[in-house]
Amino acid sequence: MTDVFTKTKRSEVMSRIRSHGNERTELRLIAIMKDAGITGWRRHQPVFGKPDFVFRPQKVAVFVDGCFWHGCPKCYRRPGSNRKFWDAKLVRNRARDAEVTKSLRRAGWKVVRIWEHQLKHAGRVAWRLRIQLGIGN
Repeated sequence: MTDVFTKTKRSEVMSRIRSHGNERTELRLIAIMKDAGITGWRRHQPVFGKPDFVFRPQKVAVFVDGCFWHGCPKCYRRPGSNRKFWDAKLVRNRARDAEVTKSLRRAGWKVVRIWEHQLKHAGRVAWRLRIQLGIGN
């Protein structure tokens, strides 16, 4: 499919996408946690890798990975144009994700990575978080 925007306009559109406060990812997980009665999380904490949510007492770091930006094996669709750029960016993002996860685990943290598409299944996401946090249903 051909892009409907010029290269300049596409660049401007993509530059406006922010890593925090995204309604489809972080804000959706906040709603899931609130509905499930999961408390104690903090955001914007000075933890390596900048987790989206941190549960300090339990040493649990939660990342909500966007399916496009992190290359979800289920949902990712490779862009039709500028493929070299996007392929390289995806490789860098995946390598960074792996390094962050590895470093945090070495430091004694539990790392939970949730794909954007998994947020559609609130009960499963809440169950996973409860398991990692060591809290009962």
